[in-house]
Amino acid sequence: MHEINWVNFACQLLGGLGLFLFGMRMMSDGLQKSAGDSLRSILEKLTSNRVIGAFVGVVVTAMLQSSSATTVMVVGFVNAGLLNLTQALSVVLGANVGTTVTAQLIAFKITSVALPAIGVGVFLRLFSKVPRFQYWGEVLIGFGLLFLGLQVMTQSFVPVRQSDLFREAFIYFSINPLAAVLAGALLTMIVQSSSATMGITIALASTGLIDFYAAAAFVLGENIGTTVTANIAAIGANKTAKRAALGHFLFNAIGVIYMLILLTFFTEFVDRITPGDANFVNAEGFHPYVARHIANIHTLFNLINIIVFLPLIGFLALLCEKIIPGKDIPDANATLLDDNLIDTPDMAVRQARKEVQRMSGYALEMLIMARKALFDRDLRLINRIYELEASVDRMEKEIGSYLVRLYQTPMTERNSLYINSMMHVIHDIEKIGDYSESIARYAEKMIQEKMDFSDAARDEMADIFDVAIRFCTHVFEGYNTGRFGIWVDTADENLIDQMKIQFKNNHMDRLSSGVCSVAMGILFVDILNKLEKVGDNAFNIAQILVQRELE
Repeated sequence: MHEINWVNFACQLLGGLGLFLFGMRMMSDGLQKSAGDSLRSILEKLTSNRVIGAFVGVVVTAMLQSSSATTVMVVGFVNAGLLNLTQALSVVLGANVGTTVTAQLIAFKITSVALPAIGVGVFLRLFSKVPRFQYWGEVLIGFGLLFLGLQVMTQSFVPVRQSDLFREAFIYFSINPLAAVLAGALLTMIVQSSSATMGITIALASTGLIDFYAAAAFVLGENIGTTVTANIAAIGANKTAKRAALGHFLFNAIGVIYMLILLTFFTEFVDRITPGDANFVNAEGFHPYVARHIANIHTLFNLINIIVFLPLIGFLALLCEKIIPGKDIPDANATLLDDNLIDTPDMAVRQARKEVQRMSGYALEMLIMARKALFDRDLRLINRIYELEASVDRMEKEIGSYLVRLYQTPMTERNSLYINSMMHVIHDIEKIGDYSESIARYAEKMIQEKMDFSDAARDEMADIFDVAIRFCTHVFEGYNTGRFGIWVDTADENLIDQMKIQFKNNHMDRLSSGVCSVAMGILFVDILNKLEKVGDNAFNIAQILVQRELE
């Protein structure tokens, strides 16, 4: 009997799987970077229309080359409040169809172009100065590694055909499709990639270790296993995100159940519509046509599933709400950043910018309330400023930490510049919050010690406050909308500096004439200094906007 080198088998299988997974990841990263703006544009056009949602899921998954990446991203969007449950379920349904593109690609078995693709890709990646060509170089490298890995995995199974133990085990899958479904689901849970499991299934079937019927059952199991990733991502998310992940599992699991009952008919139908005989064996002992049959099984199953469940998506959403009852209680202090989006940098940057917008809104609110608290002597507003200051400080830390983690992922130069600018902006916003809190503490001291400005000092303080608030409002709107030329007038920063100097001189005149006390005068100057610093930090943000326009 032929002796099998199990160490060599394990090394080949793991090495081939590693090449396959790395190729998938590199191809996905390259596609994301080259199509990042298109990806964002597609998602921004998503409406409550379930058909459009499913189409978006197909397109985005085809771009990402991973249904797991799409569903994890959807869970992140739901958790951030960007998608409702019905929208999310329609996108995930489409993602199941989109991921079949990978299987169809694998079925071409164009291993002869793997090495040339890697060669051309490396040349573009290393020697091209154009970012878009570099990204497409990554796509080609990933494409080549994917097929190279598939070839290595297939070759690793060739000696195993001589093992009676393996043959008997895989024959068991042919007569017990439920066991094959469970094996496919378990393998996908372990590998965390239905595409990789699909590659292993094709390798097994191509070498004749499993027949087409067992391979079809494996494919059904892979569709259940791939839902685990989204459910893991939903741990710690809000109830709506958990329902979206549950919905993904339900329509895949239900689809597998009815398809398993019809599996004999289903495989016969696919065999009829697919060229070549799935059971044909060539001179080398390989099954050359079975890969396309398996890919078609995968595609047809998910197409049928989307046809069945798309009209019923509202009922499915209600079922998920019944299984996971209750309402989400929004936490005003919770950030909307989701680590699940980090693997999709374009989406993560977009979400981080929304958090920066929310943070700037808090800082502006603090400045406005500081003015009102100072003149209306309102302790309630002062306490609210203290609460917002804690929120702004926490947001700076969380956004900054998120941006650091995001910066470590592959991304476009544009996103890299956005992240770099956001790191500076959140610092300036936090400082504006600090100065507003300092002014609130001065207001609290004035209330406690029954101190007040003279009429002239009150008028001057009101004037410089109004300019500072106006300048911050325009800068924040310019940064958050990107419309710098429309919103921002940096002349306000110079005006604040001039007003501070002029009002300090006026204050000295009032001191010399006895109109203003020394203690009150010190508070007056301190508040002027804080407002001047507010203008400086707002100007820093305006400069970042100017730099962005010049680029």
